[in-house]
Amino acid sequence: MSDYRIEKDSMGEVKVPKNAYYGAQTQRAFDNFPISGIVFSREFIEALGLVKQTAARVNSDLGKLDPSIADAISKAAREVAEGKLDEHFVVDIFQTGSGTSTNMNANEVIARRANELKGDSGVEIHPNDHVNFGQSSNDVIPTAIRVAAILTATRRLLPDLKHLHDTLVEKGKKMAHIVKTGRTHLMDAMPVTLEQEFSGYARQIELGIHRVESTLARMKELPQGGTAVGTGINTDQNFGSRFAKMLSETTKVEFQEAKNHFEAQSTVDAPVEMSGQLKTLAVSLMKIGNDLRWMNSGPNSGLGEIQLEALQPGSSIMPGKVNPVVEESLTMVCAQVIGNDSAITVAGQSGNFELNVMLPVVAHNLLESIRVLANASRNLADRSVKNFTVRENNIRQMVGKNPILVTALNPLIGYDKAAEIAKKAYTEDRAVLDVALEMTDLSEDELAKALDPINMTKGGFSE
Repeated sequence: MSDYRIEKDSMGEVKVPKNAYYGAQTQRAFDNFPISGIVFSREFIEALGLVKQTAARVNSDLGKLDPSIADAISKAAREVAEGKLDEHFVVDIFQTGSGTSTNMNANEVIARRANELKGDSGVEIHPNDHVNFGQSSNDVIPTAIRVAAILTATRRLLPDLKHLHDTLVEKGKKMAHIVKTGRTHLMDAMPVTLEQEFSGYARQIELGIHRVESTLARMKELPQGGTAVGTGINTDQNFGSRFAKMLSETTKVEFQEAKNHFEAQSTVDAPVEMSGQLKTLAVSLMKIGNDLRWMNSGPNSGLGEIQLEALQPGSSIMPGKVNPVVEESLTMVCAQVIGNDSAITVAGQSGNFELNVMLPVVAHNLLESIRVLANASRNLADRSVKNFTVRENNIRQMVGKNPILVTALNPLIGYDKAAEIAKKAYTEDRAVLDVALEMTDLSEDELAKALDPINMTKGGFSE
C-alpha cells in the first residue's frame, strides 16, 4: 500500500501523505519552506479555528452558505480550535508573508474533516469555495493574530502578572520591619525598608498590567471583512460586523469590526504596540530579577541580604554551590522578549500598500512573548519571591556601618562636618554613631535618635 495519495490544485497534482487531512496547497508549502521546523503555536491554531467557525456560521445566517455545509465546517473548525487536529498543521512560520499557506492549511484540514462529518450526502465541501468563503488570507491571518494575542493575554498573562503583583505585596508586608541599606549607582545610600523596596517592584508589575490592558482596545478591532485589499470584495457588506458580534459571543471578549479595513490589513500597528508594552514589562522584570540576584549574592562575599530557596545544584565542579536559577531564567525570558519586539518592529515596517507581508513572524513572536512572560512571572512568584528568607543579621550590620547615614545629620552639623564623619567611619570600618560621638557635641541620645535607620525611611527631617 502506498503511503501517499494524489491531490490536485490549480497548479497540478501533488503527492500528499495518505492520512493527512491537508491537501495539495499545504503540501507545496511544506515542501517549499524547510526553514526552521517551527510551526504555529496552539494559541494561534485555536484562534484560526475560531475564525473559520465563526465565518461559517455568519455566512450561513446571511444565506451565503448552505446550512448543512456551514454546520459541518463549524464542527470541524471547532475541532481545530480545540487542538484535535494540530498534527495536520505542518507549515513553517517562515513562509509566505501573508500567511496564505497556513490559511490554506486550515481550509484544507477543515474541508476534509467537514466532509467526514457531513457524510456522502450533498455537495463536497471545498477548501476555497466553502471554508474560505467571504474571506482572504489577508484578513484571516491578521484577525487570528489579534484574537490569539487577546485570548492568551487575558487567560494567562494578566492573571499571572496579578499573581506576581500580589505575591510581591504580601512578601513586602512581612518585611516591613526590616531596614536595609539603600543603593544608588550600586553604592551605599540612605536606608529603606524591604517593604518599600518591594513596593517599587509591585508597582512596576501593576503598571505593566495597565500597559498590556491599554493595548487591548486597539487589538479588539478585527480586520475580518476586508478580504483581499480592504474593500470587502466577495463578501457580504454586513459580514465584518456580524463576524465580530458572533465571535464576541463565543469568546466573551468584546471584539468589533475594524473602523478602517485599509489600516487594519495594511499594518500591524496594534500588535506592534502590544509588543512594545510587553517589552516594557520585560524591562521591568529584568530589573526585579537582577535586584534579587544582587541581594542574594554571596553567600559570604556578596551582599548576602536574602537567601533564595536552593532549588538545584549550581555547579558540576564546585560542590555546595547554589545559583539564582529562577532569576536567571527570568532574565533570559526578558532578553528573548526584547529580541522578539525588535523582530516585530522590523516586521511592522514591512507593509507595502494594502498588506503587511511579515504576518507569520509577528504572530509567532508576539504569542511567544505573551506565553513566556506569563510562565516566567508565575514561576518567579512561586519559586522565588514566596520562599526566600532574609538574612537580618547581615542587613543590620551593613546598615550600622553605612557611612551615608550621616546624611540625617546635615541639618544638625552641616554637610562638610557630616562628610568628615562619613569618611572616618568608612576608613576605620566603624559605626557612624561611634565616630559622630567623637567628632560632634551632640549627645548619644541625640545621635541615636537622628541616626535611627527606621526613622530615615519615613522621609522629612530627623528631630
